[in-house]
Amino acid sequence: MTIFDVSSAAEATGETSAAAKKPEAKEIKLWGGRFQESVTDAVERFTESISYDKDLFKHDISGSRAHASMLAKQGLMSISDRDCILAGLDEIEKRILNGEFVWRADREDVHMNIEAALTDLIGEPAKKLHTARSRNDQVATDFRLWCRDAIDLIIKRIKDFQVALVDLAIKNKGIIVPGYTHLQRAQPVLLQHLLLAFVEQLDRDAGRLLDCRARLNFCPLGACALAGTGLPIDRFMTSSALGFSSPLRNSIDAVSDRDFAMEFLSANSIMAIHLSRLGEEWVLWSSEEFGFIVPSDAVSTGSSIMPQKKNPDPMELVRGKSARVIGDLVTLLSLCKGLPLAYNRDLQEDKEPVFDSVKTVSGMLEVSAEFARNISFNQDRIKKALPAGHLDATTLADYLVHKGIPFRTSHDIVGKSVAMCLGKNCQLKDLSLDELRALSPIFNEDVYEFLGVENAVNKFSSYGSTGSECVASQLEHWIEKLGISQSRLG
Repeated sequence: MTIFDVSSAAEATGETSAAAKKPEAKEIKLWGGRFQESVTDAVERFTESISYDKDLFKHDISGSRAHASMLAKQGLMSISDRDCILAGLDEIEKRILNGEFVWRADREDVHMNIEAALTDLIGEPAKKLHTARSRNDQVATDFRLWCRDAIDLIIKRIKDFQVALVDLAIKNKGIIVPGYTHLQRAQPVLLQHLLLAFVEQLDRDAGRLLDCRARLNFCPLGACALAGTGLPIDRFMTSSALGFSSPLRNSIDAVSDRDFAMEFLSANSIMAIHLSRLGEEWVLWSSEEFGFIVPSDAVSTGSSIMPQKKNPDPMELVRGKSARVIGDLVTLLSLCKGLPLAYNRDLQEDKEPVFDSVKTVSGMLEVSAEFARNISFNQDRIKKALPAGHLDATTLADYLVHKGIPFRTSHDIVGKSVAMCLGKNCQLKDLSLDELRALSPIFNEDVYEFLGVENAVNKFSSYGSTGSECVASQLEHWIEKLGISQSRLG
């Protein structure tokens, strides 16, 4: 039941006692000094954010602790008041963690819920806590702290998935699979090489998040509403206490900036696209048409009507949920695009897309790692698939280049060789030396060292290529970088 259902539910159940009909007097808002009337119930329901921003409670309490300590040091409150506030905040945090704290929609948001509860708990000293602070800089501080923690969590999830992919690569040494371009057979590649390509993508995702973290790690606290304050506060003290690099330099920018959130969701969106592409690949490879991947029952689902079905649903949902993450970014970009400086209430709407993006991306990473740990590769099916598509054609062209033939000429000769194979329904390695020499006298017996997928893979030698030594070097790099222990290498 939502808050909009309360009145209708009471009528439906007959709960219309005199007490229910008579509204209680509303609590005066902490900002209510200049107002003669209370806001209507509709406005209160529409403007509350406590239903979701209560997730910021740890960061709000951390900010208040740092702020109270700074105020005491600067002589803006007594040491005894500071200690009273800190003890009260500790008690409120304990109640929240124990599920004993009552969140009230009439107190609007996490900041006013905690401050009002602190006032109820300790009285007058709590009224000093908001000295030289506005909800504008308070929420900006809380939000940056929350995003910083969320980035740290996602980076851990990225590493966990990278380790799962590297483990999968280690277990499948030497397996050759068709490499595709345009979803058409292109060249043979080592399966390890393909898996490590996803590890590379994830590493860039982690790098973008670390860059974002560095840029968001500046403290808005003390910027107040927008113009700062004339009181003798020490913004560097609170910034340091909260683990920020330094205070934000411009108070107007401090309360109005949401670049950090947009950058965060942009990084999440790129990562979601990477995960979606991997999901698509593994869904295809799990199909009967490919049959390269066999997911275990532990990461598969069935059909309500077709008894034979075994579906790779987790990776389908990874692919599908990428749209949600992209939508969260678009929501935030659209929200911010027309806002004048400085703070505007529109920014209340920045939390939910960020919370949703983080939750969704974290889940995508977690289930992708779980899927990677619960799949095997059907080597027989893969081997049967390798002959089709003349995957060694480019290696044959390289052979002619080694013999001094210009590449474009080599390309033409090999193209005619492929046409000959299509006419004979055979592979390039099946052509006789006489047949090859009919196309170019350059061909010699050593040409067969370049034909067949195994020979083709072994001929790759450029940095980053799919050659066995190159891939072994890549794998060694990731084992060292990710700190994978020797015991896991089997």
